[in-house]
Amino acid sequence: MVKATPPTFRLLTAVALAVALVICLAGGAGATVVTTCRAAADSDARVDYGFCVAELGSHRESPDADTWGLAKVAALTGVNNADDAVYDAKALLAGGGKPGGPARAALERCAKLYDSMGFAFAEAEDEINNRRYAAGKGKAAEAASLAHQCDDALAKAGAVPSPMAKRSSYSVQIAVICTAITNLIK
Repeated sequence: MVKATPPTFRLLTAVALAVALVICLAGGAGATVVTTCRAAADSDARVDYGFCVAELGSHRESPDADTWGLAKVAALTGVNNADDAVYDAKALLAGGGKPGGPARAALERCAKLYDSMGFAFAEAEDEINNRRYAAGKGKAAEAASLAHQCDDALAKAGAVPSPMAKRSSYSVQIAVICTAITNLIK
């Protein structure tokens, strides 16, 4: 029997790790998220491929998800963002530099709109889960519309730049991604 020397052992270990990495990437979730986001971006020019990969790839349910699962993950990610946006709006309302007048009313409206958005994304996930894709896409579109309503309310109140701009942009993009991935389901 041949005894492996330290350099041989290191080489064999490196080769084994490389093979394991290739197997994981070829059949794992990273490939599914990447290929699904690529297909979504190719089918809908509004999909930001990098955003899609970053957001869906970091979700705990993505590793085992197929296209159907990733559409649901996109909707769930929208729920999380909407919930965070409600918190942000309430924090702005309670903060030291409390907005007054029209800006305050607009932020209060945004908190309500984002609360409704969370429910719209949750309903989108439920509809997609039950394979009612048109209804799921409709709920995702409703969520995006709610973000636009918040933007409009803040603009009319003179809150420029919008304190909710990042949340709004995120919401609209994740709704677009949810819809584009749902369109890929066979």
